[in-house]
Amino acid sequence: MGAGDTFLQMLPEASAPRILTLLANLNSLPFDFVTRQKIGGTHLKFHVTKQLPILPPDRYTPKDLRFIVPRVLELAYTAWDLAPLAQDVWEEADEGLREAIRAWVAGARLHPDAPPEWVETPYPFPPFLWDEERRALLRAELDAYYARLYGLNRKQLRYILDPQDLTPRELEDILSDYEEVEDSLLES
Repeated sequence: MGAGDTFLQMLPEASAPRILTLLANLNSLPFDFVTRQKIGGTHLKFHVTKQLPILPPDRYTPKDLRFIVPRVLELAYTAWDLAPLAQDVWEEADEGLREAIRAWVAGARLHPDAPPEWVETPYPFPPFLWDEERRALLRAELDAYYARLYGLNRKQLRYILDPQDLTPRELEDILSDYEEVEDSLLES
């Protein structure tokens, strides 16, 4: 099949949990910000795609996977037709990630555990219920986490969210960690 340089496909050769990190990366706010700066029109060309800051699969530690995968799984697995995705993630997860998923599922709202007749594959748990407020919170958590993975400080993330939020003094030295407000993203 012939295709031009604006017909882009991603065919990652990675485990299902690592593909969920790619999905989270491509949908993160920091990635979106950089991508919008790089696009010069209405098409994302192949040569531009190769320049985008996609984190490589080996960049993610087991701790990162335990944070990211359950959240992305909840955002993605919201219908029974995606049960094969949950099954692939479950089968390819190590025991630490499985434990994180078990704990996540225990505290989540799920569809009733009665799959439709057409569900053929086994599934580790039913789909998550769609909840707009919870989804917004999960996306915000992932955006903040990816900001840290990219090495951004709180001021730089504030700039991405709304440049008007920064004072002239903060804008003068955007690369400095100095902020006029407390950094609530820092771990205690």
